[in-house]
Amino acid sequence: MTEETRPQDELARHAAKMAKKKAARDKIMATKEGEKGLIIVHTGKGKGKSSAAFGMIFRCIAHGMPCAVVQFIKGGMSTGERDLILSRFSDVCQFHTMGEGFTWETQDRARDTEMAQAAWEKAKELIRDPANRMVLLDEINIALRYDYLDVAEVVAFLRDEKPEMTHVVLTGRNAKEPLIEAADLVTEMELVKHPFRSGIKAQVGVEF
Repeated sequence: MTEETRPQDELARHAAKMAKKKAARDKIMATKEGEKGLIIVHTGKGKGKSSAAFGMIFRCIAHGMPCAVVQFIKGGMSTGERDLILSRFSDVCQFHTMGEGFTWETQDRARDTEMAQAAWEKAKELIRDPANRMVLLDEINIALRYDYLDVAEVVAFLRDEKPEMTHVVLTGRNAKEPLIEAADLVTEMELVKHPFRSGIKAQVGVEF
């Protein structure tokens, strides 16, 4: 059945239902006038935490909004996001890869802690600069999970020193509860199915 052949009473009911829904939505939207820099957490076991965060970074780039990325864990491997930003958008987005690889690869807690601390110092510098409208702290939740960083210190800094209009995005599984409590927006990626479990390795364009 096409829209042209639907009974007129059915089309009228649909139009009335949508008009009622729009009126309710407009009423809600009329109360949403404020803006603020958000603390955004992407966590969970599912794929897509960093991918979604980079989507927001690219939105900022598209709007000409200065932004920055600090990668806490990922090491020197080439990734599509980093290569594109460094080659095309370094004038609007600073990119700092501070980690040396995943913790099970480095196997050196002292070194991992040192690198995480250095990444956090760079992150604070970038967040303090009010010119940066968004700062992505990629995989910081991993550093927090292994206590390379003090979650209380991170939360206190975001609460007390983050400029009012700066968005900060923090990614990585196992986000700690104090960070979740401090955040304005928290998304948990749920794992339903993953090709890795079927013997498929990480692939260019999907994972990196």
